[in-house]
Amino acid sequence: AREWIKAEFEKYGKAGNGRLQVSFDSFIQPADGRRVPSPVGLKNVLAILPGTDPADKRVLMISGHFDSRVTDVMNATADAPGANDDASGTALVMEMCRIMSKQNFSSTIIFVAMVGEEQGLYGAANLAKRAKAEGWDLKLLMNNDIVGNSYGMETDLNDNTRVRVFSEGVSPSETPPEAAQRLSSGSDNDGRARQAARYIKEVAERYVDQLEVKLIYRRDRFLRGGDHTPFSQQGFAAVRLTEMNEDFNRQHQDLKTVDGFKYGDLPEYVDYNYLAKVTRLNLSVMANLGLSPQEPQEVIVQTSGLTNKTSLKWSVPKGKAPSGYYVLMRETSSPVWERKFFFTGTSAILPYSKDNYFFAVQSVDAAGHESLMVLPRAGR
Repeated sequence: AREWIKAEFEKYGKAGNGRLQVSFDSFIQPADGRRVPSPVGLKNVLAILPGTDPADKRVLMISGHFDSRVTDVMNATADAPGANDDASGTALVMEMCRIMSKQNFSSTIIFVAMVGEEQGLYGAANLAKRAKAEGWDLKLLMNNDIVGNSYGMETDLNDNTRVRVFSEGVSPSETPPEAAQRLSSGSDNDGRARQAARYIKEVAERYVDQLEVKLIYRRDRFLRGGDHTPFSQQGFAAVRLTEMNEDFNRQHQDLKTVDGFKYGDLPEYVDYNYLAKVTRLNLSVMANLGLSPQEPQEVIVQTSGLTNKTSLKWSVPKGKAPSGYYVLMRETSSPVWERKFFFTGTSAILPYSKDNYFFAVQSVDAAGHESLMVLPRAGR
């Protein structure tokens, strides 16, 4: 499977502008006493599309995993098609690579087919450690895992109009000074992953018809994890996208028929129109962010005196010059940004109290491509 994925990535590179860099991310996974009985060589498959702006060091990453399993996680011989978990995510990544490798983006975009998810997130853990060690300026990982089904087991819901985005509110790598700032400002709901999820919702619903992005305020499903988890643990903004309603008769199942019911994660149970919509979601977000200017720098909310107005200032980012900036505002109880104010300079005074609202600033170019938002820190 990994050889075929790599060969497909290489085809996309030749058909595009020739800049796509395809490789294996290889490592030896030691025995873990749980799901890996002996040391084994594993390989993630990477396709890296370098950014065109030398001053833009941002890295964006999109992932799915190509391993699968049956009921017994240690069964290494049974047929485990994994059509939805997670060939759906892998196909999404590959199609995005095919399309986007023909275009130019300011930031670097990495398309990844992860290995070893079912055995313990080992492929993602290796790549996350590499990203940390090599100093990648990874701004966002969108992990697509189980994104091709629209039918809900037991509830009997058929819904191809919603998709979940899971995001954590507080990073596990938060430092004591960052924790102190969060507590003093009340920004428990404004970690980088949570902000990225809001960005995903706004952009995706702008461009993809009949698809609602549901913000789920957890890192993952209840007591569970995915390939975004090791990236979160390394301090990167990482989110998980998963279908709204899951059919557990199609996940981690032996292929079998019982009382006339066919179990198994088979291709005929994938909703391909729904998967196409989720692919467009990812494409719209990655393209919008990849084309955007970098985030504003040194964003500060001024606290030099008592006032019912809010004064903000920031610095121009490196690289592609923004055409302006959006100051975003929402009530403290709102899950999403509610208002946007456009400014061409690097400061703003708004007739709304910072006691009652949250604020953030993002860069925007003339075509409307917005950067990720930056929450201000207190300053003078």
